[in-house]
Formats: sequence, structure tokens, C-alpha cells
Amino acid sequence: MNFLSLLGVEFKKIKRTKIFLILFAATVILWIPSILHADLNFGMQAEGISPENNFFIQGFMGMSWFLFPASMVVGTVLLGQTERTNKGILKMLALPVNTWKLCMAKFVVLLVLAAALILMMTGMYYISAAVCTAVREYTFLLPPLYVVKEIGCLFLSAIPMIAFFWMLSVCIHTPIFSVSIGLASIVPSVLMINTKAWFVYPMDYPFFVITAEYGKLASNLTTAQVEFIPWIPVAVTITIVCLSISCIRFGQSERRL
Repeated sequence: MNFLSLLGVEFKKIKRTKIFLILFAATVILWIPSILHADLNFGMQAEGISPENNFFIQGFMGMSWFLFPASMVVGTVLLGQTERTNKGILKMLALPVNTWKLCMAKFVVLLVLAAALILMMTGMYYISAAVCTAVREYTFLLPPLYVVKEIGCLFLSAIPMIAFFWMLSVCIHTPIFSVSIGLASIVPSVLMINTKAWFVYPMDYPFFVITAEYGKLASNLTTAQVEFIPWIPVAVTITIVCLSISCIRFGQSERRL
């Protein structure tokens, strides 16, 4: 089977799961407090940031710190479980399939899930901003071009993190342990973004990108800014290492059975 055929099979598998429903529910829950407490955005003008910018940034900061990484942890485990349920992975390995291609096909599916979550988040942002605009009689909507740029940066910055979570899922077959380690790795991201070595910890990349943007928009606040060197080389290295380990370990234990 070629790579595109494998992708088609993997997408058919996730149609039978509730992954998209879980992601959608998470985005709805995240934006409800933003709507209820929209008036708090006017109190941030002392920091030099407009209410509409604060509304956008605060929502995406909440997402990038915990909801986004946690959703990816759950997504990796659910994706892995689709293969282990009814010994599906053994059936796949019995076919003339390159395990590296199969592993990478699943990783691409994870990237699509990440993109879907970000798009859902963006859609809920516009719905929430429109509601707040009508209620508060103040425009909370930001230009689409700016929003697209930010969510694009958010997605790209998350790739090394997703590769790390996928590696955990492949190497640790017990779901509760894989989820526990994945969720535990999210917590230190708040501390890591305040260090000079933030770029060595991929779980803080999305949060760092949004926090850096907050510093740009708030004229009276100072936050660390993104420096592409050494971040990009380190991020690429982490991604390659994690994916290489995943491809090597994928299906290894099942072959021993």
C-alpha cells in the first residue's frame, strides 16, 4: 500500500471514533467564560492592550497552555487504541505494509486533528466575539488576516510537541500511563517559557508563541520574544528524533507475540 492509501484507511478509522466531538466540546467549554466575562477585557487597557486584542489573546492563551496539548495527548492515545482494539494492529502488520509509512500516516492524522482543533477554536472565537460585540456594543472582532497568521504560527509551533506525544503513545502501551505522562509534561511549560532554555521543551512552544504576541500587543507589558535561532534548529531536531523513535518502535512489541 502506498502512503496515500494508508492515509485514506487511517481517516476512515477515526470517523468511527468520537475524537472530533471531544475536540468540539472542549472549544465550546473554553470560550463560554470569555463570553460571560467579556467586560474584564476593558480593564486591561492600563497594560496598553485593546479589549478586542485581549479577548483574542486570553482565549488562545488558555487553549495553547492546556486545552490544546491535553487534547493532543488524548488524541494520540485514542488513535493508538483504534489499532489495539480487537488486535487491529496485528491485522495491519500481517499486510504488506511498511511500518514506517503506517506510523507516519498516523502522525499525519494527528496533525490534521490538531489543525481541526485550531480551526474549531477559531470558529468559536468569531462566534464568541460576535456575541460579545452585540451585547457590549463594542467590536471584539479582529481582521481575519491577523487571526490566520496567528493560528498558522500556533499550528507550526505545535508540531514538535505532537511528535513527542506520539512517541509517548507508541512507546508506552498502557493508556493511563501514556496519558498521565503526557498531561504531567504540560504543567512545567508555564515555568519553562520564563527561562532562557525554553526552546528545549516542545510542550511550551504554542504557549510561548501566544505569550510573545501578547507582549507585542500590550505596550506596557514585556514578554520574551521568539528568536528563530536556536529555536528552529532545536525544534526540527526534536521532531526528527521523536518521529524516528516512533517509527522504530511502532509495532515492535506486537511482532514479538
